[in-house]
Amino acid sequence: MEWMLMPLRRYADFSGRSRRMEFWMWQLAKFLVSVIIWVLFFALAGGAILTAGDDPARLMAAGGTIMLLALVVMILALAIFIPDLAVTVRRLHDTDRRGWWILAPLIPYLVLWVTIGTAVTSGARPEEMMAGGVGIIGLICLLAVFVLVLMLLVFYFLDGTPGPNRFGPDPKGRGADIFS
Repeated sequence: MEWMLMPLRRYADFSGRSRRMEFWMWQLAKFLVSVIIWVLFFALAGGAILTAGDDPARLMAAGGTIMLLALVVMILALAIFIPDLAVTVRRLHDTDRRGWWILAPLIPYLVLWVTIGTAVTSGARPEEMMAGGVGIIGLICLLAVFVLVLMLLVFYFLDGTPGPNRFGPDPKGRGADIFS
C-alpha cells in the first residue's frame, strides 16, 4: 500500500528517480480505483434509470445522477493528473531518459495536423486530400503512435540504471560506491 500512495506524497516532484515498483503499484492503484468507480457508476446510474421507468421527472433525476457521477470522475482524474505525470517522468529518469519522452507519441499527431492544415489551406476538398496522400500519412502516423507508445511501455518495464545517473541517486541504493 505504501508504494501505491508514494506518488501522492511526492505530488509534484518531477526531479529524481522512481523505481518500477512505485510506478507499477501506482498504475495498479489507479486501475483498482477506476474499477470501483465504474462499478459504482453503472450500479447507481443503471439503478436510477431502471427505477425511473417512463416517468420523465425520474428520468431527469437519473440523468442528474449520471452527470454528478461523471463530474466526480473528472475531478478525480484532474486531481491525480499531476502525480501521475510526475511519477512517469521520474520513472523515465530512472532509466536515464528525459521526461520529455512522454510527449513522443504526440509528434505524429502534430505531423498529421500540419499535413491536413496545409491541404485545407490550399483549398483541397476531402476527396482530394485522401487522393493526395493524407490518408496514407494518417495511417503512417497511427502506426508511429503505436510504435512510440510501445517503446514507452518498454522503457517503463526496464530496470533503472544501477548507481547514480544524471537525475539522481539510485532509488534501490545500488552502486553508491561507484564514484568513491
